[in-house]
Amino acid sequence: MSSNIIEIFKEITEVPRCSGTHEPFINYIKGFAKRYDFECIVDRYKNILCKKKEFKANLCLQSHYDIVCLSDNCVPKIIEDDGFLKAENSTLGSDNGIGCAYMLDLMSKGYELEYLFTSDEEIGLIGANNLDIELKAEYMLNLDSESEGEICIGCAGGVDIFAKNIDKKIIPNEENYQLYELEISNLPGGHSGVDIDKNIPNGIKIIGKAIKESKALLLDIKGGERINSIPVNVKAIIACKDEPKKIDENLCISKIDTKSEHLNIWSSDITNFIYTFANGVRGYDKSLDVVLDSINLAKISTSIDCVEIELSARSMSNSGLNNLKNETVTLLESFGFEVKTAGKYPAWKPDVNEFTQEVLKIYKKYDSSASLEAIHAGLECAIFKDKFPNIKVASIGPNIFNPHSKSERVELKSVENLSHIVEEIVNKFK
Repeated sequence: MSSNIIEIFKEITEVPRCSGTHEPFINYIKGFAKRYDFECIVDRYKNILCKKKEFKANLCLQSHYDIVCLSDNCVPKIIEDDGFLKAENSTLGSDNGIGCAYMLDLMSKGYELEYLFTSDEEIGLIGANNLDIELKAEYMLNLDSESEGEICIGCAGGVDIFAKNIDKKIIPNEENYQLYELEISNLPGGHSGVDIDKNIPNGIKIIGKAIKESKALLLDIKGGERINSIPVNVKAIIACKDEPKKIDENLCISKIDTKSEHLNIWSSDITNFIYTFANGVRGYDKSLDVVLDSINLAKISTSIDCVEIELSARSMSNSGLNNLKNETVTLLESFGFEVKTAGKYPAWKPDVNEFTQEVLKIYKKYDSSASLEAIHAGLECAIFKDKFPNIKVASIGPNIFNPHSKSERVELKSVENLSHIVEEIVNKFK
């Protein structure tokens, strides 16, 4: 089974699937579904449901089809290396292309299930939040988890925070400031949920620290890739009396040989916010070995009239998420930002039921150490539980390491192991 899954994965990897890109994959799925006599329903948010006509399935398989791209219109070039698939200088898209491949493999075998492919998960769970297709199944198996042996039955809730500052002024360059470009790019990156406790450096925080500790003025800044990724690439133009401090080995400093009589600078409040902001883990439960609360300073950019910042907050409880959101909004406002929030999704409270217990029972046939878990990341399952309160949900997946980064890789043996588990679950609940 797994060889067919890998071939399907390689095939769909050639289909453009960066978040916000829909039609190529929709067309691919329509052609695939027609080949195996499935009908395709596409809603206005580009979610896709494949099913047999006039058939009520007991089980829905679900994956999102968009991938994180660190450069626009990226189509990953797959490399096989020492038992893993990875990509050449890009994300791989195994998150969640592998889940899609499992589903397509089962479609090709004629399993009469509901197959739900959701859009734009990586930029705020947009497809799931706006799903306009009715599901009939009693059970849902999400295929977007990334650790073999873990059956996810709960996840963090999240909210995206957007801030804007318009405090800009022109000053005479009476103190002979020099212009410099600061750039950082050689950082590992990672997922701002599951990787937030791994001490991965945040490029925006590094640049902010360099500006502050060099007593520099900010003229321009742009950095970060996606709101749910730890930022890798950041570039800033600053004015400084002396050469800026090289506070990190990955920081590149270049003098700009242009003398300016006036400087168009942003408020020091922006740099002060970046410098003082407590990025990363905010709460941890040692007994459960799980992050409770976290926040990631994900993106920053300047335009002619404003500086915009994007942050992603997560919590394992809805009350914790609300507190973290309110505290961050208040803090940003105290630094002169206008703030709004969006993309909120609820925490998924762990739920042990007949479906999750049967999934665990089947899983333990193949892995005696398998367990029910909750993770500090957003899964679409939380939204489906909210939309369809009676549906029973579990999430599983093969070993995927460093998603959302150039180091992303998926373990081939793990893909094979999980394929047997998925098919047995399907046979039990079809």
